[in-house]
Amino acid sequence: MTNVLFTFPIKEQFRDELAAEFDRVTFDFSGTIEGAGGKGVDILVTYGSDLDEELLGQLEQLKWVMVASAGVDQLPLQELGRRDILVTNVSGIHKTPMAETVLAHILSLKRALPQLREQQKQKVWEKVKSGELRGSTALILGPGSIGGEIGRLLQAFGVRTIGCSRSGSTHDGMHEDISFDCITDHLGEADYVISVLPSTPETRWILNGDHFRRMKDTAVFMNFGRGDLVKSEVIIEALQNKEIGHAVLDVFEQEPLPEDSPLWSLPNSTVSPHVSALSAKYIERALEVFKGNLRTWLKDTGDYRNIIEPDRGY
Repeated sequence: MTNVLFTFPIKEQFRDELAAEFDRVTFDFSGTIEGAGGKGVDILVTYGSDLDEELLGQLEQLKWVMVASAGVDQLPLQELGRRDILVTNVSGIHKTPMAETVLAHILSLKRALPQLREQQKQKVWEKVKSGELRGSTALILGPGSIGGEIGRLLQAFGVRTIGCSRSGSTHDGMHEDISFDCITDHLGEADYVISVLPSTPETRWILNGDHFRRMKDTAVFMNFGRGDLVKSEVIIEALQNKEIGHAVLDVFEQEPLPEDSPLWSLPNSTVSPHVSALSAKYIERALEVFKGNLRTWLKDTGDYRNIIEPDRGY
């Protein structure tokens, strides 16, 4: 029998579906590694934040870590790689809610919805200035499945999309693709600079103050990837000095965002608590990825979806 431990809760309906399909698998939904007597666990299903090197050491039989998120930066990747433990994630399931969130923020700002809401609170009847997306340009850092869906939706509104990745290879949803090495040459073109990059050694602190000074003073910077893309102080300085027009931030260098951070109160800053990927369909979609890979595991065909390379971090 294969033993699977879930360290996060799922609905009884999903538990029953797993048990019905995989009768050669024992599922433990107790929720903690310590409480499961981890030595007999073959497969760990986790969000990633509850597995450190010490706990990993207790899982002597572990062969596969299934991460029910896209980011794996909180995992002890070096030790997982040393032990040759398979690591997979659910990359791709976030593209619909994240792309819709990005588009919602862009449309809200462009059509002056925050200002209209504030006027409603004050009972003010006054025309507001607003614009339209058609003819604008978006530079998308991380044009994978999420970035590609963002690009597809923006193109429907007449926006020119530029994808920026490590390789600069061609991606769906982009009119043009560039590499990280060329980013400074294109920042001045962008009305929207949107990051959905994961946290890897190559992307950590990849943006600095010079990048923001190269942006349009009307540009909107949006980070929906990871908070270690750029130091918070760099964003704050860019906003305070009006080097950019606005920042929409769903991820931060430190989370939760400290109460004394100026980002809470700057008028050209929008703060959200790392929620862009949330959806009522999240667990259902994550389990579909897991079930597909579990079928592969039981057949021992090796054709897994979303394999993570521990040395690269993605």
